[in-house]
Amino acid sequence: MIILGIDPGIAIVGWGVLRYENGRFTPLAYGSIQTKAGQKAEDRLSQVYDGLCSIIEKYHPDVMSIEELFWNTNQKTGIVVAEARGVILLAARRANIPIFEYTPLQVKQAIVGYGRAEKKQVIMMVTTFLGLKEPPKPDDTADALAIAICHGHCSSSVIGQFYNK
Repeated sequence: MIILGIDPGIAIVGWGVLRYENGRFTPLAYGSIQTKAGQKAEDRLSQVYDGLCSIIEKYHPDVMSIEELFWNTNQKTGIVVAEARGVILLAARRANIPIFEYTPLQVKQAIVGYGRAEKKQVIMMVTTFLGLKEPPKPDDTADALAIAICHGHCSSSVIGQFYNK
């Protein structure tokens, strides 16, 4: 199974593509889609959509796993991130890719074994799981890979198979 993990955002969208076979993860590619502050929101959203469509076209993922929106205290930022998440979901839907959503707590639990783990612990475990020489940059990319790993672990469990139906 090829999993596309996404950490949604408007300034930076982290993404990671992993092959998951026989309980092992192989990184195929990872990176980020970055937009510039000061651009019109619709131009930034278009860049996110086009960038994600290119990734989907190149890697043909079987599924997409995405972090559920974590509502922060800044409502304006939350709304813009929700808009970016919307175009991300649209890109996957248009490509007929099943979408699976995970909370930050679920991702941390799957990666570190503790739902309140610190970001640096998650990054260290992602680097270890994938046998990377150095941690993925930016942090949003590491988060996207963590979300993909979370889906691999959850989808192969009995509970995950029930939950993801």
